[in-house]
Amino acid sequence: MEQVLITPKTTVSEYLQQQSNKSLLRFITCGSVDDGKSTLIGRLLYDSKLLFDDQLATLERESKRRSSGGEDIDFSLLVDGLEAEREQGITIDVAYRFFTTDKRKFIVADTPGHEQYTRNMATGASSADLAVILVDARKGILQQTRRHSFIASLLGVQHVVLAINKIDLIDFSERRFAEILEDYKTFSSGFDFSTFQAIPISAKCGDNVTLPSENMHWYSGPTLLDHLEHVSVDMNRNAGPFRMPVQWVNRPNLDFRGFAGTVAGGTVRPGDEIVVAKSGKTSRIASIVSMDGDLPVAVAGDAVTLTLVDEIDASRGDMFASPQHRPEVADQFAAHLIWMEEQAMHPGRSYLLKIGRKTVTATVTEIKHKVDVNTFQNLAAKNLELNEIAFCSFSLSEPVAFDPYEANKQTGSFILIDRFTNQTVGAGMIWFALRRSSNIHWQALDVDKQARSMQKQQKPVVLWFTGLSGSGKSTVANLVEKRLCEMDKHTMLLDGDNVRHGLNRDLGFTDSDRVENIRRVAEVSKLFVEAGLITLVSFISPFKSERKMAREILEAGEFVEIFVNTSIEECRKRDPKGLYAKADRGELKNFTGVDATYERPESAEVVLYGDEGRPEALADQVFNYLEQKGYL
Repeated sequence: MEQVLITPKTTVSEYLQQQSNKSLLRFITCGSVDDGKSTLIGRLLYDSKLLFDDQLATLERESKRRSSGGEDIDFSLLVDGLEAEREQGITIDVAYRFFTTDKRKFIVADTPGHEQYTRNMATGASSADLAVILVDARKGILQQTRRHSFIASLLGVQHVVLAINKIDLIDFSERRFAEILEDYKTFSSGFDFSTFQAIPISAKCGDNVTLPSENMHWYSGPTLLDHLEHVSVDMNRNAGPFRMPVQWVNRPNLDFRGFAGTVAGGTVRPGDEIVVAKSGKTSRIASIVSMDGDLPVAVAGDAVTLTLVDEIDASRGDMFASPQHRPEVADQFAAHLIWMEEQAMHPGRSYLLKIGRKTVTATVTEIKHKVDVNTFQNLAAKNLELNEIAFCSFSLSEPVAFDPYEANKQTGSFILIDRFTNQTVGAGMIWFALRRSSNIHWQALDVDKQARSMQKQQKPVVLWFTGLSGSGKSTVANLVEKRLCEMDKHTMLLDGDNVRHGLNRDLGFTDSDRVENIRRVAEVSKLFVEAGLITLVSFISPFKSERKMAREILEAGEFVEIFVNTSIEECRKRDPKGLYAKADRGELKNFTGVDATYERPESAEVVLYGDEGRPEALADQVFNYLEQKGYL
């Protein structure tokens, strides 16, 4: 077979013009493992005559070598590009393929069916207009079918095709097709899809993929390709208000200052008025600069540099918008969150939130509910595990500009990033701003931290003692405070057990409660520093994230981490409260060092080796550090 793209009478420029006039449909294939997603895309490419001779020869050779389909061609090999995918016969990464027919251009994303790769499915769905959800006719509706359908709905995919695949393996049964269709309609009745089409197919044999099947005379609907070519998709993002997140301030010389970015919605022309959403500063567009010269107009999807009539303050992360239709600007909002990390998400833990080109520190303040993907019921939750979906409240370190996700996917979506690993751990869709703090303002006070510390003639600081239970941290902290008091220093000691009798008496020992425990203590410590006190904190504080959060809410030099590094064997020997023995007998759950994790500090200012020294000697080491650094 030979692929012919240009006829002898067609010039290259004419062909390119023909292609540019075609509409573009972005769609994904999704569903459970081994439902035939990759095979379906391979069949579409094959039947659309979009394979070169060398591609076809390689495909036939690979199919025979792997013998996954006997003498038949294994179409999945056209899409499964990773060696691991071919060896296991599964899809791991998101594979994007472009193809075109006489009627339309297509970009298809083949997304993995394994639950552990749900993040990749969400990535593909985030930019899709249509989802082809495959179901194995033998297995029917599975959990991943439900999960992927829900995620597609949540991400605003408007058009869905239910492709009931491998129908050749059940003798092209009309009854089985009707059963699966009814099951799908029952669970998806609450989803807001604009169009829905069910098609019985055999991706391997080609039935109803590009040509009507001769084996299913009972089906009179369109083939898959026919439906993809004719489905009406509203792709007019230019109709919305103008939005452009600033990616880069372009200043090649003193005579030019432009703001580079990709238009995320609406249109803009020279002379149009724009506003910096966060600051409210306004100006007008002087010119729209591109690599092809100045443009008369820029539309959604265009990467351009805007120059302004006025010199206004704007930088990376700011958003240009239409003054008549401004985006929301808030430091709190409610959003749906898809959790993508094996380590659970706990409210109160600090993450990086990236929205557009803006990155801020953020915490989930509350999980309103999580969604059961089998029943779609809203369930109470204290944390989120891998692939779970929840509706949450977020609090940010500073206000950001955004639109509701349903109004603009580009400006209404965000990702969460782990602050230690820099891994993307969650993806979110903003629903609305929270106005709870709009009437709360910081009260200016005449007596500040500096005045209080001068009155006490000391430098306020938090001495954060961390270590396993029985490591000796409370003993050492107590000795340090006694010596500070002997020096007429003003102190306060916050001990883990003591605080749990009052402020934190409502918290248990789950990971989520431990995160909240440290968040509260960190905020109290900050207040004591504001009071000018030397504050000693003795908490196990097992997680790096929370210790880092406690450090970062203070100013530089106001936090000293003291790691009491005592071995677990020595702690067990001491066991002053009998807690290790109880944990070993199963009477005490979530006990750090036994069935709960302790993340050791990697760069503590002071490390005390509890196995080797007496408490008095360890306290001396703390004092030596404080004297050397000018705290005393």
